[in-house]
Amino acid sequence: MEAITTDFLVGGRTLTLETGKMARQANGSVVVRYGDTVVLVTVVASREPRENADFFPLTVDVEERLYAVGKIPGGYIKREGRPSESAILAARLTDRPIRPLFPEGLRNDVHVVVSILSVDYDYSPEICGMIGASAALSISDIPFDGPIGAVQVGYIDGEFVINPTAEQDKQSELKLMIAGTYDAILMIEAGANIVPESVMLDAILFGHEEIRRIIEGVRNFQQVVDRPKAEYPLFLPSPELLETAREIGWSKLLEAMHNEDKQQRGENIERVNQELKEFLLERFPEEEAMISATLKKVLKEVVRHAIIHDGIRPDGRELDEIRPISIEVGVLPRVHGTGLFTRGQTQALTAMTLGPLSDQQMLDGIGVEESRRYLHHYNFPPFATGESGPMRGPNRRAIGHGALAGRALEPVIPSEEEFPYTLRLVSDILESNGSSSMASVCGSTLALMDGGVPIKAPVAGIAMGLVKNDEGVVVLTDIQGLEDALGDMDFKVAGTREGVTAIQMDIKIHGLHREILETALQQARKARLQILDMIEAVIPEPRKELSLHAPRILTMQIDPEKIGAVIGPGGKTINKIIDSTRVGDKKVEIDIKDDGTIYVTSMDENVARRVQKMIEGLTRNPEVGEVFEGRVTRLKDFGAFVEIFPGKEGLVHISQLSYNRVNKVEDVISVGDPLTVKVIEIDPAGRINLSHKDTQPAPEGYEAPRPRSSHERGSHERTHEHSSHDRTSHRRSGSHGSNTRDSMK
Repeated sequence: MEAITTDFLVGGRTLTLETGKMARQANGSVVVRYGDTVVLVTVVASREPRENADFFPLTVDVEERLYAVGKIPGGYIKREGRPSESAILAARLTDRPIRPLFPEGLRNDVHVVVSILSVDYDYSPEICGMIGASAALSISDIPFDGPIGAVQVGYIDGEFVINPTAEQDKQSELKLMIAGTYDAILMIEAGANIVPESVMLDAILFGHEEIRRIIEGVRNFQQVVDRPKAEYPLFLPSPELLETAREIGWSKLLEAMHNEDKQQRGENIERVNQELKEFLLERFPEEEAMISATLKKVLKEVVRHAIIHDGIRPDGRELDEIRPISIEVGVLPRVHGTGLFTRGQTQALTAMTLGPLSDQQMLDGIGVEESRRYLHHYNFPPFATGESGPMRGPNRRAIGHGALAGRALEPVIPSEEEFPYTLRLVSDILESNGSSSMASVCGSTLALMDGGVPIKAPVAGIAMGLVKNDEGVVVLTDIQGLEDALGDMDFKVAGTREGVTAIQMDIKIHGLHREILETALQQARKARLQILDMIEAVIPEPRKELSLHAPRILTMQIDPEKIGAVIGPGGKTINKIIDSTRVGDKKVEIDIKDDGTIYVTSMDENVARRVQKMIEGLTRNPEVGEVFEGRVTRLKDFGAFVEIFPGKEGLVHISQLSYNRVNKVEDVISVGDPLTVKVIEIDPAGRINLSHKDTQPAPEGYEAPRPRSSHERGSHERTHEHSSHDRTSHRRSGSHGSNTRDSMK
């Protein structure tokens, strides 16, 4: 097969699709080129369906190759390992819009692999992966009710931008990823800097117009390739089995589903299912494998009919009613900030930890971002749903939910300049009956406020659901687990009182239209404001003080040319500061930026201030005429050395100790004595000459001696001292302060 290519405009820039050249043994293979971004997407279906499977086994993997951005992987192994967080999130972006477009009953494994081969930061590889998956499935023999299109929408200076460049992305108030068919939206993933719902809706519809143009391009590509679809077996119940299950099970399942308690409701439904299975197995023994799936289908119809036709939800709530909420803060005494948020039978405990900027996460991936100072992690243990199971690392769902909650709160996190801390939030789901990611958003707001983080505004989240069939359409507020599993949509919206900060939409039908989206956004806003009222009733604003157990960080600014004086040769000076201020096993941390900004971190604020003064001493230049309360550090025959502030010494000549004649320095002062001194001279070499007597009133009749020059005044002593090993100057290569007399031993 010869290579076939087609190209079309996406956001005003050319995107090219090519097949027949790479990975030709896959069911479908497409190379997407957009700018200098190159992505290979392959799709393969297993030859045989999975036995006894009651779900569609679709897997999407995104393979990031660090050569795509000219990097060699870090660490000892020097090759790519398990998928990065960004790769997992990109895989979820591709999975969600294509999953509802496969035929019901398909049980063959379908594997989509997105290999990112070259990255141009102005052309999103995530968008290329989604378009490539759509194109590869469309030209394959695998049944697929596509194609789809996907775009990113930015919002800059009041204007929407399709697939913004890296520089535009930094300026944008919105990062909206959407995918859909020609007629409707299938997937939404958004982070926003508190934008109104009306702007978000307009952005979605603006992006959908571009999606239609992309779909036209993919359809043309599909027509040129012209590959017919194969016949794959679909595992569906016979009409007789389905009708019988409805007749005998409808009323029983309807009664079983009405219970506020999730576990009791589950037990009731399971009991009814067991009765029905026994009856149906006698009538339809040849369809044993389909009976469980059939009963699930009937339960879905029962729940949906009750909601649409009768307005009755499984737990008896109104369609726009939120489950009962309880809120607590400060529940863990040694943690820097905690929030416990319970909504119905969903409960999230979020703990916040503050650390120095050196605790930032370093990222070794293909993205623009190299480090991250704000982290949000989400854990979902099996006991949250009353089940037992292995406790391993986070799965894709946990990573996705953590990223969503983190994105929801990111716009309100104070900047590094305002709050120079690394922040880590961990949301542990202790109980779950739907919408745990939005519970973690609320719990995280509580933890931040309890910890004294000056967030710009509290954030709350809510999950909306949808039931849509021939009888009508109903949007549900605060969906629980059963409504999520048997409904058509999970539409999560988070934000402040002023607007939206994050959206994630998963859908099981072929798309949503403007009216449904608008209704869902408005109902979500109403619910969000109710939750924010409850949060602010418990903790109206962030606490004024950090936890006693949180580190204290002091910020200071020095001349960048003097960074070397703080670090010292081989780090000698900075390590001496750290060691001299150590308290037990706790030591201070000093982070220095190239612009001269220094962050001093300590569990004890007094220690941090002491270190701050030491650094000031290393970088500050005293002026003639200044008076200091110093400390005698060394005695010589010709005078005494006095530390005027940490790291800076000067010489008090024996003649400057008193108005009276002093025969021996030891006669009037000792090492360690406090001594008030005045700077009387700073010589061209930067050496400081001090006087104690000039800080005292002169005796009556005292006549000052004739002033002598520096050369006359102890040149022999200075030369001797300069040549000895007692005095050591720490210099930084290239520093203009190389002659500064910084410290003497």
